[in-house]
Amino acid sequence: MTECQKQEAKSQSQLKVCGLKQLSQIRELVALKIDFLGFIFYEKSPRFVLNHLTLDDISKINHSGKVGVFVNEIIEKIVEISEKSDLNLIQLHGDENDEYILRLRKSLSEKIQIIKVIRIGNQTIEELQNTINQQPTANNYLLFDTDSKAFGGTGNTFDWQILNQLKINKPYFLSGGISLENVGESNKLIQQPFALDVNSKFETEPGIKDVEKIKKLYEKL
Repeated sequence: MTECQKQEAKSQSQLKVCGLKQLSQIRELVALKIDFLGFIFYEKSPRFVLNHLTLDDISKINHSGKVGVFVNEIIEKIVEISEKSDLNLIQLHGDENDEYILRLRKSLSEKIQIIKVIRIGNQTIEELQNTINQQPTANNYLLFDTDSKAFGGTGNTFDWQILNQLKINKPYFLSGGISLENVGESNKLIQQPFALDVNSKFETEPGIKDVEKIKKLYEKL
């Protein structure tokens, strides 16, 4: 088995739960060994974590996959938040360009990895491929999500088969309306996601997770 095949085999069990804001639920997910915990630092989001938890609260969560989600945020603020909350990954969900990402990479601790979101809407395959090809090496991962004015969390799914027409040169997270009902469709992807990123379909209200549903998904994976 090649290293690439090993990575793809391992990727089947990777799961990110995003939009967390309750410590009790976070502790349950840590106990479940969920791979990535997503905290949204975008003030316009109904899941804006700092309305519920402090940076100190997040820093005390003992987990190696804490992801901070930012949308067009100033670099200095991302660096400050990442240090004070002990984040492991930064997810850029806005319109951050190459220059911005390279500046952020130089400012962040070396141990922090970067996920860049590509929002899929009405682009052609050629446009999407160009976007992928032009990603700076500073990005460790890509994340494909459904395009929306709200920058995610809508529960809407894009046509995942589009990914089979693309050459994806980095491990990627699949997001956008993943549910218990449709998660099996991801098995049809030629290049399997490094991780699945779930949010609104596993909630009772924004930021309040249905942990039993998440357990069922984890069992499926």
